[in-house]
Amino acid sequence: MSEQRPIGKTQDFTFSPNDSATDIAKHVFDNWPAGWEEEQVSSPSILRLIFQGRFLHGNVTLGALKLPPGRTTVMHLVARETLPEPNSHGQRNREKTTESNCCLLL
Repeated sequence: MSEQRPIGKTQDFTFSPNDSATDIAKHVFDNWPAGWEEEQVSSPSILRLIFQGRFLHGNVTLGALKLPPGRTTVMHLVARETLPEPNSHGQRNREKTTESNCCLLL
């Protein structure tokens, strides 16, 4: 039986409710974690955040998501040149969004 390894890597970052997805991508790019060398990208503009199964467009702030204050929120970080249209996931996912100033990016 082979040993299972976790998929992806994790890193804790702290952000304010006023930070946008673009601000977060730039911060992560400028503070690229040690051990993530294989995933290094050439520009922060291709880093995308995924929260609750949907891509966050650049101007969306953490405050707009109404995440619970002071709690860790898991978000996924991927390299992708373009994003789907803002409302392509339907009404159900838009209503599920929930405010915090702390994010764990995978």
